[in-house]
Amino acid sequence: MKKLFLILLVCIGLIFIKPEKGIAQQDAQYTQYMYNMNILNPAYVGSKPGTLSISLLGRTQWVGVPGAPQTATLSVHSPITERMGLGMSVYADKIGPINEQFVFADYSYTIPVGYYDNLAFGIKAGVSMIDAQLTDLLTNNPDGNFEENIANAKPNFGFGVFYYSDIYYVGLSVPNLLKTTYLENNGGLITDISKKSHMFLTAGYVFDLTYSWQFKPSIMAKATMGTPLSADISANFLYDQAYEVGASYRWDDSVSLLIGARVSDNLRIGYSYDFTLTELNKFNSGSHELIILFDLLTTYDIISPRFF
Repeated sequence: MKKLFLILLVCIGLIFIKPEKGIAQQDAQYTQYMYNMNILNPAYVGSKPGTLSISLLGRTQWVGVPGAPQTATLSVHSPITERMGLGMSVYADKIGPINEQFVFADYSYTIPVGYYDNLAFGIKAGVSMIDAQLTDLLTNNPDGNFEENIANAKPNFGFGVFYYSDIYYVGLSVPNLLKTTYLENNGGLITDISKKSHMFLTAGYVFDLTYSWQFKPSIMAKATMGTPLSADISANFLYDQAYEVGASYRWDDSVSLLIGARVSDNLRIGYSYDFTLTELNKFNSGSHELIILFDLLTTYDIISPRFF
């Protein structure tokens, strides 16, 4: 029944997710979202018993395009009791002259709903900061909107729900619940420079193929008010719980290759390369993403393997 529930959920998502082309990017994109989930969902915080988890991710998108997005994230989280988790997430995103930084504290509370299953609720609260160097832009005609730079900070918060066991998960979250408006009127001209909230649906399962091989399909769907849905569909193969290879498809946008390796009991490194499928592929050589995961055991208990 659990497998049927997850497969049904993914199928429903695929039926309704039919994004259109030409959508502007607001939130940063992550190809290896399945290993960076507490950035998207605070309910994931503390989901690894007896472990202090640290993740560092760097992404360079559309290499060769001037001003293309560049993203860096840092997250730290750990359970503080059997049911509560605490963490911190910091990330920076640069697109052209606009630099955004986000600093959040994350908290989760987990309710066991079975011998293996858990239902976690999470909240995050922090600040969103922007530094837009608009005066560096060159315009054909004088425009009052670009006569002053923007530098300010706005509070924000988010929430999430995460249902999981050792081999599957389903999550729903809104990491930035408030629409952050940085500029509404500049030089007498009506403008609207703002960041809308995004909703994320994530799901994944680990299938045992043989004693040494596991198959790990997953999906991430993203919805923003006023724009079509978008989705990432991934399929990874794990060998000997140490080496991973797979592929991902971002609907009407790109295909990706993912590789990863558990270097030691505590350290995992992953890399992904995205090839653009749109007309933009004529002007860039792809996107690169590197993630480093470090898990430090805080107890002497024997921890069962975790696949996400």
